[in-house]
Amino acid sequence: MAGIAAIPNSGKPKALIYTPVGRDAWVARSLVDEAGLASIAATDLSMFASSLSDDIALGVLTEEAVRSSDLKPIAAWVSAQPSWSDLPFIVLTTRGGGPERNPAAARLSEVLGNVTFLERPFHATSFISVARTALKGRLRQYEAQARLEALGEGERRLQTALAAGRLGAWELELSSMALSASATCKAIFGRGPDDDVTRDDLIASIHPDDRDLVLARLRQTIDTGRDYSIEHRTIWPDGSLHWTEVHAQLYSDRYGSARKLVGVCSDTTVRKTIEENLRRLNETLEERVRERTKEVNVAHQTLLEEVAQRERAEEQLRQSQKMEAIGQLTGGVAHDFNNLLMVVLGNLELLGKHVGGDAKAMRLVDGAIQGARRGAALTQRLLAFARQQDLQVKPVDLTELVSGMNDLLRRSVGSSISIETILPATLPPALVDANQLELALLNLAVNARDAMPDGGTLSISLREEQVAGDDGALDKGAYLVLAVADSGTGMDAETLKKAVDPFFSTKELGKGTGLGLSMIHGLAVQLNGALRLTSELGVGTIAELWLPATERRPERPAEAERPVPQAASRLKILLVDDDALIAMSSVEMLEDLGHEVVEANSGAQALELISGQHFDLVITDYSMPGMTGAQLAQATRDIHPGLPIVLATGYADLPAGTDIDLPRLAKPYDQAQLAKEIAKAMASETVPLLRSGGDAGGSKPRLSKADDVSDEIGDGACVV
Repeated sequence: MAGIAAIPNSGKPKALIYTPVGRDAWVARSLVDEAGLASIAATDLSMFASSLSDDIALGVLTEEAVRSSDLKPIAAWVSAQPSWSDLPFIVLTTRGGGPERNPAAARLSEVLGNVTFLERPFHATSFISVARTALKGRLRQYEAQARLEALGEGERRLQTALAAGRLGAWELELSSMALSASATCKAIFGRGPDDDVTRDDLIASIHPDDRDLVLARLRQTIDTGRDYSIEHRTIWPDGSLHWTEVHAQLYSDRYGSARKLVGVCSDTTVRKTIEENLRRLNETLEERVRERTKEVNVAHQTLLEEVAQRERAEEQLRQSQKMEAIGQLTGGVAHDFNNLLMVVLGNLELLGKHVGGDAKAMRLVDGAIQGARRGAALTQRLLAFARQQDLQVKPVDLTELVSGMNDLLRRSVGSSISIETILPATLPPALVDANQLELALLNLAVNARDAMPDGGTLSISLREEQVAGDDGALDKGAYLVLAVADSGTGMDAETLKKAVDPFFSTKELGKGTGLGLSMIHGLAVQLNGALRLTSELGVGTIAELWLPATERRPERPAEAERPVPQAASRLKILLVDDDALIAMSSVEMLEDLGHEVVEANSGAQALELISGQHFDLVITDYSMPGMTGAQLAQATRDIHPGLPIVLATGYADLPAGTDIDLPRLAKPYDQAQLAKEIAKAMASETVPLLRSGGDAGGSKPRLSKADDVSDEIGDGACVV
């Protein structure tokens, strides 16, 4: 039967029957089946009411069976139907029992709504005809439901697309000039989402020099039906100047009469600002070229010096850009990562004291601590990426190197891209510079991410290959192949030929320098290896780094046991940290050292405690909402000038403008370092004071390795 697919839980339409007297039930089921419906017989009126649902296509009742019954449950269900639903009922009455002659039947019509009365006796074809007519109406209701759901889904998709494109939607009724605008559209004109905005308001906000052109274009669109497209200046209520781009089309009814303008708008202020800056730069470019040419003609030696200076400046700029990119990455990753490692290391160290007699447990704890310390070393590698240094070629376990970068890679490519790794455990080491290889792998992963804007799969694999004869770029011998494959847009043959050329890039302006693959290619050549690219347009790209293998084993730095100094005296310490897990771990370590600890989770709470209690020492986190550790230290100095304060932070250099000279406890720290800093702070005769000027963060040694930390900040600390 047509329309069956529109029925909820699709199948044969169902008729719900309540005809308890005599042969009525059997007759009704037979006729319902003849009409093409499945029957559900209710034994009483309560069961009939509870069985009503949206997938019931027809209800059949006898008037005498419900004449004096409580119909409130049925009436409640009927009134609660969704807007698309109007369930049809067939009521079988005795002769002369129709609603026009029977008030009780009329009551049923009021309760059931969509009801057809069929007086008995009736011919079977009459019932079947009425039932099929009711079923057709019900099927049209189901089709209406499906159309409503499709319209709703389309509306949601449209709103999502508008939000993704930061587009504001608007409509202008031509008959009344009434304007309706979305919240985004209002924001583009400097209004709030709840502000009432009229057409006249928006016209008045247009820059006076652009207003006549906008009105002329609107009139042209209304008169001719041509698409409306314009970019103009807008003055916000606060007086600021912005650029707005507007597009619209004329909407006509089915008779061809223009009814409304429907369009979108966007804020193009940033783009116009960039274009204006570029225009001004171009205006002065010719004059600068003439001046530079004149200087070159004056002295050839001056030209040579300028060229050399420019090359040095460009190299410094490249290094600066790399440092800036890594700095942004570490700013988002390192602090949170250090906080996590702080909790892990602190709890593992304390846990190790409680399982000292269990050799297996100690091995597990030691392994976890080593893994956490490797995580701490990861933040140091991020800094090492940006340093200009000669290659330090050593045997490196590539499986371990790639596994150690897993979190960094996942954070870099984003959640829309899945990463698959194939890393055999029996491969020999490779002769590489670990830091530079990590940077190369990160660059390849980011390139793959950019080639998959809609998401996809990034595959990283390792394998061993033998080069037996003359291979051109590779000498004879064993190689490890680090392959990075994506399922992205790929490259055609012409693009692939130029992929490793310096400054060649397929990315849009401002999204890439074109140096990534050329740097990776240069690194591979320096390592006596090669970079090989294969790609197919629309399929993806595979980048393979061929690196020489070696039989030498990687060096494993020995980790010496560091005894935890015992507290010389019991101190009352105020510990301030907004992270509950870090605070809990630090409190446990301090109490294990024998100190009395009071915990505060914000600067304001700490100041209340300092004002009302005596403390021997304050240990505070730097990065806290509302009040930083530096601000807390300044406020504490105003209350107790001589109170020792130790600043715990995950940053190597505090943010610009932070002028502070306090003992620093670098996160993540262990119990030994914590005890050492407490002893140093309490032994100091002169309490460090906040400075009004000087270098941000004070003078301190710079670290080159995560496991080589000076006594200034404690053994084993990881500064990021």
